[in-house]
Amino acid sequence: MQISKRPLRSLMAVAIALAAAPAMAQSPYSKSVVIGDSVSDAGYFRPLLPAASRPVIGQFTTNPGWTWAQHVAHYYGVNGAANGNGQGGDNYAIGGARVGVDTSLVLDPRLPAVPVYSMKTQTAQYLAANGGKADANALYSVWGGANDLFAIQRGAPLQATLVGAVTDQVGIVATLKGAGAQYVVVPTIPDIGLTPGARAGGPAAMAAGTALAKAYNDALFGGLKAAGLQVIPVDTFHILQEIVASPGTYGFTNVTSPACTDASSLTCSPLSYVTPNAANSYVFADGVHPTSATHEMLGQYTLSILEAPRNQQILTHSAQTVGRSRADQVSWHLAGRPADGLSWWGSLRGDMQRYAHADLYDGMAPAGLFGVDWARDGMVAGGFAGYGRMDADFGNSKGDFTQSDTTLGLFAGWYGERAWVNGQVSYSWLDYDVTRKVQLGPATREHTGSPEGSNLTAALNAGYEFGTEGGFRHGPVAAVIWQKVKLDGYAESNASATALGYASQDVDSTVGRVGWQARFDGGSIKPYVQVTYDHEFEDGQQASAWLQSMPDVGMYKVPGLEFDKNYATAVLGARLNLWGLNSNIGMSTTTAQKRARDVSLFASFSGSF
Repeated sequence: MQISKRPLRSLMAVAIALAAAPAMAQSPYSKSVVIGDSVSDAGYFRPLLPAASRPVIGQFTTNPGWTWAQHVAHYYGVNGAANGNGQGGDNYAIGGARVGVDTSLVLDPRLPAVPVYSMKTQTAQYLAANGGKADANALYSVWGGANDLFAIQRGAPLQATLVGAVTDQVGIVATLKGAGAQYVVVPTIPDIGLTPGARAGGPAAMAAGTALAKAYNDALFGGLKAAGLQVIPVDTFHILQEIVASPGTYGFTNVTSPACTDASSLTCSPLSYVTPNAANSYVFADGVHPTSATHEMLGQYTLSILEAPRNQQILTHSAQTVGRSRADQVSWHLAGRPADGLSWWGSLRGDMQRYAHADLYDGMAPAGLFGVDWARDGMVAGGFAGYGRMDADFGNSKGDFTQSDTTLGLFAGWYGERAWVNGQVSYSWLDYDVTRKVQLGPATREHTGSPEGSNLTAALNAGYEFGTEGGFRHGPVAAVIWQKVKLDGYAESNASATALGYASQDVDSTVGRVGWQARFDGGSIKPYVQVTYDHEFEDGQQASAWLQSMPDVGMYKVPGLEFDKNYATAVLGARLNLWGLNSNIGMSTTTAQKRARDVSLFASFSGSF
């Protein structure tokens, strides 16, 4: 018997259309609260500058470019504006701020000095404005200490100043954590010995600046660890060293002198760039502050640290999705009450996963199964084996991964005239090859890893049918699919400031289904449809990683990926006799998901020995 290719093409077209339907992404953070100094300042002084110049200047960089904190806030779609001087944003950072000492700045000799609140005071202001509580779902940044080191270079007592600033910064993190904060980013002080200001003092000044920054960083993260405070480290000390060591890689032509002719980058505008493209070709805007191009790279670097652990959860989620599709094929391989005796069956399947309109990830996974059944009086038992491989891309050019699974399993069931029930258990060996890409301006870094894992799956399916034999039949169906997916921890290749390591993952999934199916047994082609409501009973987990350039800090945690827990699955197919074999061809797709589409096209065949 021949079958037209048009229905298959139609099924594929429907699958692609469903998979391509837009899905909305959702930020894991409610807001971005920034505590810091000029490197994070989003325009604290801008309202105090001449009105005509405010749109162009007001930040400590090559204006009107953004600072790293604004790039991060923009990525997550939250308010990145300055808070001070009536601006009402969530960025409390102030240029010139010390960690625990309030100071002031004279912008105009004719006007009173402007208060420069310390990071300790900024924290108090944030908590006071929020009833003494820190939003547990917000992303916090606590970056400072450089102005305290500059005070030491100007003559402040070294030991007392350094210890006091470190103690205050550890106290700020402790205060935020005690008020409810979960996710606190703490960048290191950059290597200030590489700045134009240090270079002007010669090799001795450069070495002293590097030593001061390292001493502060060591004391800070040692103090955080001693206090039991888990933070998200951002190693700006080493990333700046790596950029300066190979500037051409990152699009820079000058790492030694300022891009601006102004003494302070606060008033630097395109009119005062030393060259028209200085904002993009120079590392530093003035004696100490980064240009907007450098800030963009710092923002990209920070986002890579925040997002990479979340992307690792895609690996276990994709294994769960493939596992459910495989369990469905095993459950559906029988059309009803089997004939007594020994039989074989095989299944070919193409799984498509597409999440957040491919901004999170999308991939294709061909897979095959082969099984043998033995049946008697409606009872059936058998075994099966399978192999599948997924090739997927992380969204927005963040890398890719391949996932292969080799499966062995057992199947058993009972099939009456109207009711049926079957169960299965299987074990899959998982192998991955992962490539993560980190974009730093024009440069792309790649980190790879090859973790292994496993998937233990158990499933139970049941149904009942109303209707007449040989005609239209329909009835309720129910199922539960449980999976335990494990993934080994690993460290990425290409050790550098951007390289991460990951702990092992141990993830459970329990999906329950209830729904209705209908089929028509008349004719040579027997179409059927099934629609179920699916619910995931397990909660998600936080994601974790560690920074290879700062191994002593240990693991940090960020919000885990959130997948819809309630959705629907629709199955459309037909059973027929093809080339003398009992065949089942169709499509399964999830729907009613805000951020996902899972589609499977399948064809199975069976015969007697």
